[in-house]
Amino acid sequence: MAQVVADKVKGIGKARQGLILGALGVVFGDIGTSPLYTMKQCFDTLGGGISPARVYGVLSLITWALVIVVTLKYVIVIMRADNRGQGGVLALTALALRSASRTGRRHRWILTAGLIGAALFYGDGVITPAISVLSAVEGLKVATPVFDPYVLPITVTLLLALFLVQSRGTGRVGGLFGPLMALWFAVLGVLGLAEIVKQPGILWALNPYYGVKLLTDDPRRGFTLLGAVVLAVTGAEALYADMGHFGRGPIRIAWLRLVFPALLLNYFGQGGLLLSTPGALVNPFFRLAPIWALYPLVLLASAATVIASQAVISGAFSMTLQAVQLGYLPRLLIRHTSEEEFGQIYVPLVNFLLLVAVLALVVGFKSSDNLGAAYGIAVTGTMSLDGLLALVYMVGVVRWNPVLAAILFGFFITVDLGFFAANLLKVEQGGWFPLIVGSAVLVLMSSWMSGRATLVKARAGASMPLDLFLKNFNPERIRRVPGTAVFMTGDIDSVPNALLHNLKHNKILHERVVLMNVRTEDIPHVPDERRVEFRHLDHNFHVIKVHYGFMDEPNIPRALAQCRVLQFHFNLMDTSFFLRREKILTAKRARFARWRRQLFILMSNTMLNATEFFRIPSNRVIELGGQIEI
Repeated sequence: MAQVVADKVKGIGKARQGLILGALGVVFGDIGTSPLYTMKQCFDTLGGGISPARVYGVLSLITWALVIVVTLKYVIVIMRADNRGQGGVLALTALALRSASRTGRRHRWILTAGLIGAALFYGDGVITPAISVLSAVEGLKVATPVFDPYVLPITVTLLLALFLVQSRGTGRVGGLFGPLMALWFAVLGVLGLAEIVKQPGILWALNPYYGVKLLTDDPRRGFTLLGAVVLAVTGAEALYADMGHFGRGPIRIAWLRLVFPALLLNYFGQGGLLLSTPGALVNPFFRLAPIWALYPLVLLASAATVIASQAVISGAFSMTLQAVQLGYLPRLLIRHTSEEEFGQIYVPLVNFLLLVAVLALVVGFKSSDNLGAAYGIAVTGTMSLDGLLALVYMVGVVRWNPVLAAILFGFFITVDLGFFAANLLKVEQGGWFPLIVGSAVLVLMSSWMSGRATLVKARAGASMPLDLFLKNFNPERIRRVPGTAVFMTGDIDSVPNALLHNLKHNKILHERVVLMNVRTEDIPHVPDERRVEFRHLDHNFHVIKVHYGFMDEPNIPRALAQCRVLQFHFNLMDTSFFLRREKILTAKRARFARWRRQLFILMSNTMLNATEFFRIPSNRVIELGGQIEI
């Protein structure tokens, strides 16, 4: 018995170690590659050369940014706000919305904040691959200026390869990510420690006094500096967003025991190097390495930045899946690239748009220094909204003490807003790009939601109540034919237009009629036992509700198969699915702008059809058309 228990404990330990290693490969890629460019950006922002006071001040600010924003805010506090294990701004929005009535103004404000946070995430997603890979390849210029003309072509080639392999999925190479990133963090720590040994006095920069003094001595320049310091914490939101893949414990362990110490050692090593060799400011990260290790370090850095980029791309895919399921975006083609891992998905349209935006950034900005001006504003905006949404959830749902929660999150949000305000100064230098991307995504989301709400009202106004239809139903006047007809509908209290059209044109009804409604809950996954519920009505009519979480894959045939457990059997070869295909027209008078209506109609006409999205067999589908004005 003791041996069995020991084996189980050993198995759990190995599984936990695997999760920790996996977290290194996915969660910490973005923040783990920040040492490539953060220190240089900080001193480029300060201008005026190197001095001990400046080096100590910059290191102090970076250290305490990592402590406050990453360790305290995300790792210790916000990761407590998990939506059944899932994290991220949309999952947090779903939690915060539980504190408000769906018809109230509070609900609209919370939803708006969540949508802005999600939109800014895409703005961040286009910059991370560009600046990370470009800064790694620029290490070749440290070895010899001969490589200078080839930096951009090599970067573009790596990025093209990265985006082109997305369709094959990352499951096959995912096992390499963890060990490679573990090696990366070990190298970060060793390079930094070697220089700290030469300059042990650099450790005085752990004192927050130096950071505060740098800010107060020259408030204007110090405020501008915050826009560069924030580069050290970019990727912090990934700790929360990827919590569902690895769990809170493994992420915390990996951060506190390896990632955080390795980052501090490397930053302090770069600081010590700048004190002894001010000329190293050209590229302080790669100057830490001896000449013989430079090319291997460039290769390792390139691999690490590709992994960091992969994590951001995968995050964009997951965010899109959640947005589609929650009704914030139209249906898109989402391919599952692994039969074992649900998280392995590929969204072709998002992949293409990200590729175009990333290549435009690299070609347009040309260097990581220029891209640094564009980086940060989207990240800090998302971080600020994370803090606000977490405060709403903790007070409104978890019932934390309002005063203590306000003090704690007020401190976090003040720090985030300070970073955000500092990054607003960089709008003209490139910060406009992520803002444009985020604004475009927000317009798409808001237009889609407004259009859907208007469309639902228009349908409701033209529909017939189901109870009235059944009350006046005359079996003798309507011919019933063998089989089952499934009518997909968004309102189970009204008669679907497809059913009325079928009666009008075909003059028949199937022997068994099922009105099916698919709903997405505010939780990531709905267990199988809660997937389906139904009720029986008169005249062999039935209503089926199918429930999915925002991370679940809709599959109607599989849901119908689950009905057998409840003694409600379906034979797909004897079942027809009736779907409505509407032509949406613009009314002369409407509640929202004409251009937004046109955008909504365009998205409606180009979205993935319900047959493919819900995995309905195409040879069992009948589409009935019509038109409606909004």
